[in-house]
Amino acid sequence: MRVVVTIQHPAHVHFYRPVVAELGRRGHEVHVFARDKDVALELLDRHGIDHTVLAGQANSLTELAKVQLTYEYRLFREARRIDPHVMTAIGGVAVAHVAPLVGARSVVWIDNEGVQSHRITTPLAHVVCTPRRFREDYGRKHVRYDGYHELAYLHPDRFDPDPDHLREHGVEPDERFFFVRFREWCALHDVGEAGFSQAAKRDLVSFLEEHGSVYVSSESALPPEFADYRLPVPADLVHDLLYYADLYVGDSATMATEAAVLGTPSVRAQSFAGEGDMTNFLELEEYGLLFSTPDDDEAVAQAKSLVREADPETYQRRREELLADKIDVARYATDLIVSAGRPAAEPTASRRAADGGRGFRE
Repeated sequence: MRVVVTIQHPAHVHFYRPVVAELGRRGHEVHVFARDKDVALELLDRHGIDHTVLAGQANSLTELAKVQLTYEYRLFREARRIDPHVMTAIGGVAVAHVAPLVGARSVVWIDNEGVQSHRITTPLAHVVCTPRRFREDYGRKHVRYDGYHELAYLHPDRFDPDPDHLREHGVEPDERFFFVRFREWCALHDVGEAGFSQAAKRDLVSFLEEHGSVYVSSESALPPEFADYRLPVPADLVHDLLYYADLYVGDSATMATEAAVLGTPSVRAQSFAGEGDMTNFLELEEYGLLFSTPDDDEAVAQAKSLVREADPETYQRRREELLADKIDVARYATDLIVSAGRPAAEPTASRRAADGGRGFRE
């Protein structure tokens, strides 16, 4: 079976890395296409995943629209050449549009409710996959699973943190340190939204450095005032750093979830948090692993409180409770992709005859 995987964000690399590996072990032909976004290409290279870059970065909404159109056209051209049985992506705008044009099935993964781009994705997708408690309903094509995207690569069956890797880069896992992440707000679903103000960033970092080492990750160029706190490890060791951190604070939804499922106290500041927040975050709050707020000053206050009071053993116990309720998402994703592509890859004799021997597309 021929599978096309598309990558438009570093988190997508993490999600698909074990899936691509497992598809390869099962004998399937996998083609990976990517957009240059943050450290996505670096991660693909570090993990040895062959890929083709279809589009570059965007620094504004206007540029993002142009990049998306370029990405979709080039993906269509490549897919026509490959003739895939199934195409898959997170978010999946391009995949949902291109797959029907080349006679492929599409499997789209979504975990964020209320995003406008879903309106131009889900009607065309063949399979839409979401966490169990996802609010929206996409009908018969909608499948739900007990997990989060982040458990495709941070489930204990998939991730084993190595303290020696951190020591090689000057980080002592047994000493107190804090992980801070500032994201860039330029995606289509970011219009009118925000995270930490510059003043709140200064207050946060200033307080944290009084209690331990501080490592700051930034999606955009790191401001000069935070240059001394730059991450000391390569992109593929970020999760090892996050696992051993005493606290995560940031306005990145993905990294807040990653910290929570690793059992690291997690504080998230995003303007759309709070009442009516996305169900993943609400559920992680119920487990006591994540604190979310639309108020960056409140987020800083909560971070200060956790630095003073958080008990690591309590958070690891909460993590174990979470994992007992969740699945290995990578295994589930691989099985689902194979299942979705099988009708095309393995047509019955009657379908081959009806199709003139050329193969069958549902």
